[in-house]
Amino acid sequence: MIPAAKPIIGDDERAAVDRVLRSGMLAQGPEVAAFEEEFSKHVGGRHCVAMNSGTSALHLGFIAAGIKAGDEVIVPSFSFAATANSVVLAGAVPVFADIDPKTFNLDPDHAQSLITSKTKAIMPVHLYGHIAAMDRFAEIGKKHGVQIIEDAAQGHLASLNGKNSGEFGTVASFSFYPTKNMTAGEGGMVVTESAETARMLRLLRNQGQEIRYRNEVIGFNTRMTDIHAAIGRVQLAKLPGWTKQRQENAAFLDANIKGVVTPFVAPGSTHSYHQYTIRVPGNNAAVRDKFMEELTNRGVGCGVYYPTPIHRLPSFNLKLDLPESEKMVNECISLPVHPSLTKDELATVANAVTEVAGLLL
Repeated sequence: MIPAAKPIIGDDERAAVDRVLRSGMLAQGPEVAAFEEEFSKHVGGRHCVAMNSGTSALHLGFIAAGIKAGDEVIVPSFSFAATANSVVLAGAVPVFADIDPKTFNLDPDHAQSLITSKTKAIMPVHLYGHIAAMDRFAEIGKKHGVQIIEDAAQGHLASLNGKNSGEFGTVASFSFYPTKNMTAGEGGMVVTESAETARMLRLLRNQGQEIRYRNEVIGFNTRMTDIHAAIGRVQLAKLPGWTKQRQENAAFLDANIKGVVTPFVAPGSTHSYHQYTIRVPGNNAAVRDKFMEELTNRGVGCGVYYPTPIHRLPSFNLKLDLPESEKMVNECISLPVHPSLTKDELATVANAVTEVAGLLL
């Protein structure tokens, strides 16, 4: 079976972990500081604050940005639940908007239509590695006086007009979960242009203290360990090469898959292909699921991200009219695109998809 995703852990990562274990300093320390500094080079030199997960990065990012109880934050419903959960954890209210079916990202026009006097932020998600329409969101934010916050959990090295994800918002949050384009084993990173916001993030992640036992604010324990940071540093150095390989793999699939809708890349955008997500046309989940079954029978791993829009999850249970989001949960399949794929495996994926499309569509 060709796996849909495959974390790449080798001798370099093992040596980095062993280096930390030998040092005796396992918690947040010099490795975390070095990781933050090195990550900053990929986000325009902005301040970087490491966290223990991408969800913690989102959560504390909202708090540091001043989002509070009663505020509204506009988010896409077609995303992972953490996108909206983090809004609620910060005390605010997520307002769910529809998506652009071409990019799978938050629709700027629909988001703008939902702005009220309570709206304090809009948070686009760079879903699957395609950067959101950040130029449009910047205009909307400026026009209405609302912050633009980036959910960049899947957006490592995605860019728009030469500017990387993480360089647009008041804050931006990345994830280093094992299946992401790079991993720290687990972890996250908050990126901000503001030194004041960065300091607040460092307070919030460490029980509200910068100096030991001088707790300035009510804080959390969301620190990244040096073990995780050491892995992250190794992976970060490999990320540009891995991203290039993902893009080359995606180009092969684009050229050889027939019968389904392959990923769109908006003008000026560079896709980093966290996922290679096709659409099985017809808005029919049963057909899509049968398509996945046939792919699995042919040795191709695949997945659905995501089968239910967030607003319909039991945790929110809202009835909203978001037609594009509802359509995508019935049509999307994510295929293998990771850097470990061989040419033969890529050919197997493309041939299987084309064959199944001919059979079912």
